[in-house]
Amino acid sequence: MIQQSILCYEKLVTKLQRLDFLALLLLRLYLTPVMMQAGWTKLENFDSTLSWFANPDWGLGLPAPALLLSLVILLELAGGLALLLGLFTRLTAVGLSITMLVAMVTVHGKNGWLAIADASSWLADGTIFYNQAVLTASDKLAKVNQILQQQPDYDWMLSSGKLVVLNNGIEFAATYFVMLLVLVVYGAGRWLSLDYWLSPKVARTVTSEEERA
Repeated sequence: MIQQSILCYEKLVTKLQRLDFLALLLLRLYLTPVMMQAGWTKLENFDSTLSWFANPDWGLGLPAPALLLSLVILLELAGGLALLLGLFTRLTAVGLSITMLVAMVTVHGKNGWLAIADASSWLADGTIFYNQAVLTASDKLAKVNQILQQQPDYDWMLSSGKLVVLNNGIEFAATYFVMLLVLVVYGAGRWLSLDYWLSPKVARTVTSEEERA
C-alpha cells in the first residue's frame, strides 16, 4: 500500500513537471506590469526622482544620478517587455533582481520587513522581527480615524478601502527579488517564450525533423 502510494505520487510529480512552463509564464506575466509601471512612474516624474537619486540629505545621494536613473528606467521598461515576450529572460532577470536588491538595501531596509504597518504581525511584534515604528502605527491610525469620523463624508473617504499606514519595508522588493531569482535559474520556460524557440537546441530539433521528412 505504501509502495503504491509512493509510485502514484512520483507519477503525479512527473506529470506536474511537464507543466513547469506554466508556472514560469505566470511569474513573467505577474512581473511584467510591476516592472513597467515602476519604470513609467520614474519616467513621468523624472525631475523629482532625479532629485531624490542625487540628494545626499533626504535622498539616495548616488553618483551620476541622471545616468543611473536613465539606466533604471530603461531596464524596468524594456525589461518588463522582455519578460512578457520571454526574451533574454535570464539576463533581464539578473538586471532587475539587482535593482530590487539595491532598493532593499538603500530604500526599504531601514523600515524593516513589512510594506504595510501591521502591529499584530510576527514580522514586527518581536516573534521574528521587532519594529517599534510598526507597533506604534496602530495608535496613530486610530487617532487619524477618530479625526476623520468627525467629517460628514467619512464613509465616502473609506469607500475604496480602510486606511493603512505605509511602512515601506522590504517586503515587496524582496518578493520580486525571489521571483526574479527563479527566472534567473530556470529561464522563461518552454513553449511560450521566445527564448525557447530561438534556442539552438530547438533549432536543431526542428532541422532534424525537416530532414527526416
